[in-house]
Amino acid sequence: MKNQGPVTAKEAIDSIESAVHTESHLRRAHAIGVAFDATFQPTGAAVPWTTAAHLQQREVSAVVRFSHSSTSRNPSERLNPIKGMAVRFQLFDGTFTNLTMANIPIFISKTPDAFIRLVQAFDSRSTWAQRIDALIHDAEYKAFGSILKELQPFRNFESLHYYSIHAYYLRNKDMQKQAVRFEWQPVPQNDDGNVNSSMENELIHKVRLDQSVRFRLLIQFAEHGDAIDDPTIAWPDDRKKIEAGTLTLNSLRVDNAESFIFDPTVTIEGIECSDDPILHFRSTAYAESAKRRGVR
Repeated sequence: MKNQGPVTAKEAIDSIESAVHTESHLRRAHAIGVAFDATFQPTGAAVPWTTAAHLQQREVSAVVRFSHSSTSRNPSERLNPIKGMAVRFQLFDGTFTNLTMANIPIFISKTPDAFIRLVQAFDSRSTWAQRIDALIHDAEYKAFGSILKELQPFRNFESLHYYSIHAYYLRNKDMQKQAVRFEWQPVPQNDDGNVNSSMENELIHKVRLDQSVRFRLLIQFAEHGDAIDDPTIAWPDDRKKIEAGTLTLNSLRVDNAESFIFDPTVTIEGIECSDDPILHFRSTAYAESAKRRGVR
């Protein structure tokens, strides 16, 4: 990778492939997962802040993909505590918007260059102890300690909270805008899953039994002085939140949403991206990853 100038998407994906030896047909991150068709029923609580179609009153369809953050099929990598939940809201006019989230409220670095240096350190030959040691002793990744504190023990995808990490702006009919972050909050359920089953199979089993696997969409509002463009800094817990709707998983997708690109910058009228450099870099990196696995 070049030593001068901002890292490019091509250089980033090259670094990932070099570090972890990815398979050509897999995503370069969150390679293994499971996808479902779903419905999202908005509460209408977000209407004063946004004109976004899926946050009004009418139910919309959605595609949801849960994933392990690893780039590898190796079963041991599924022990990686970082999990993903990507949602595509499919709107009435044929357009769509994405929420691509993880079970951590903040990101490990504030710039693409710092993140790629971390990827290079986390090659397939390093142990988790070596990786954690590198993080603890590098001031550039000071958010790591906060992330560790936030991580909860996990057994399945459907009991985790997922966060947008990045901030967005909601814009209403009067063109007023408000900085926000998003969160998926699991709706509690009777847990009779098979402890010997994979996380994917357990979730498939529950959906097939119609056990109402659901998540509430919460929207957190920023106040003056909160970090809008820095994903490594959490907002205070006392910030206002509203419940914007409920997502219900309906059925397993046969195609596993393999052709989907859950680009987190894909928005619609009423929602805008912040200037977070990591957020915008993810868009170009996702496109490069998709191209290499044959998705257009």
